[in-house]
Amino acid sequence: MVHALRAWDDVQEPDSDFDRLFLREYRRVAAIAYRIVGDADEAEDVAQDVFCSFYRRHDPAAPYAAPWLYRAAAHTALNAIRGKRRRSRREQLAEDPPAVDDDPQQLVVDAERRREVRAAMARLSERSASVLALRYSGLSYGEVAEALGVKIGQVGTLLRRAEAALKKELDHDTPR
Repeated sequence: MVHALRAWDDVQEPDSDFDRLFLREYRRVAAIAYRIVGDADEAEDVAQDVFCSFYRRHDPAAPYAAPWLYRAAAHTALNAIRGKRRRSRREQLAEDPPAVDDDPQQLVVDAERRREVRAAMARLSERSASVLALRYSGLSYGEVAEALGVKIGQVGTLLRRAEAALKKELDHDTPR
């Protein structure tokens, strides 16, 4: 996920508010996207789209910049995985190469489980999928609340409901 930051290595001091915003928030935006799409290159594409969209429409010094970027990363990434369902060939992207001592059967099981979770996330409401993606990407309850535009006291309830909805989706897909 650091490919986009390599171009900034030569910059001693960012020249603009947008440069500072990008340097401060890129890793987290890309991490949120990665948590949803599961592919580093695709997560970087999502992060780039999010920053381009923000740049065209908003003031980088706005106090809502970081929460907007986080929410947009989750939404854009969710749209990307929903698009994958329509393009089944992209759904078969290769996972990270296994280590020599990894159990091949377990790697297949784990990859299938990740695919099932991503498919179930794509079927959730945008709000439920977003709260799960943001929280499990490492954002605090406060950051999730700010990104979703809700009170911090609502995050726990939203998270529990989203987890229950995800479990229901996963149970629905699991043959008994």
